[in-house]
Amino acid sequence: MRFQSPLIRGRLVRRWNRFLSEVTLDDTGETVRAHCPNPGTMMGLNALGTPVWVEPNDDPKRKLRYGWRLVELPGDEWAGIDTAVPNRVVGEALRARAIPELADYGTVRPEVKYGQKSRVDFLLTEPGLRDAYVEVKNVHLRRTDDWAEFPDCVTLRGARHLDELSDMVRQGHRAVMLYLIQRTDCARFRLAKDLDPGYATAFARARAAGVEAIAYDTAIDTSGVTLRRPLPIHAGE
Repeated sequence: MRFQSPLIRGRLVRRWNRFLSEVTLDDTGETVRAHCPNPGTMMGLNALGTPVWVEPNDDPKRKLRYGWRLVELPGDEWAGIDTAVPNRVVGEALRARAIPELADYGTVRPEVKYGQKSRVDFLLTEPGLRDAYVEVKNVHLRRTDDWAEFPDCVTLRGARHLDELSDMVRQGHRAVMLYLIQRTDCARFRLAKDLDPGYATAFARARAAGVEAIAYDTAIDTSGVTLRRPLPIHAGE
């Protein structure tokens, strides 16, 4: 997935709320308001003075001329903060059959209704195979060592998705929870049980029902975000 416009470097002044931030651009010194496409806590990624990269736009229908896309981390590492990016990255990878666990499926349909008033991120079909229901979760929390963690706050919606995937397994389908790590400085994945014990319980329940779980990290730079490699999941940590 490539960004539509060249990104501009700046420093985070503040995150006003879930969808609005303020950034001082490096090249001009101008302080601008930028859309923050992330409703989560963004723990560890929104400190004052953090180097960030924003994407400009000239769309007259948009209220803000900039969108916050990346955080520049120490050691030439990166984090993506746009929660819409994982579905775009995974969608491209599925269509290219670049995810080995799901490479046998030729038809990829996004946003298909299922469960109780929900839409699955991707429904994969192929003659002779069980349909595969795939949910994608954005991961950008890192607190210790090289652990990527999910979630970064309580997510009742995420727990509901796990239960709905379990229902698909009981109906005879495949169901896959795919965690996409939008950080380049992590080597393994685990659940943040202390932040949301309910989600951890739902995850264990889903795994017992036959829901598959896989995690992939990403290659990130100012040109875009792409799928990189699978990471081990340590559900018991």
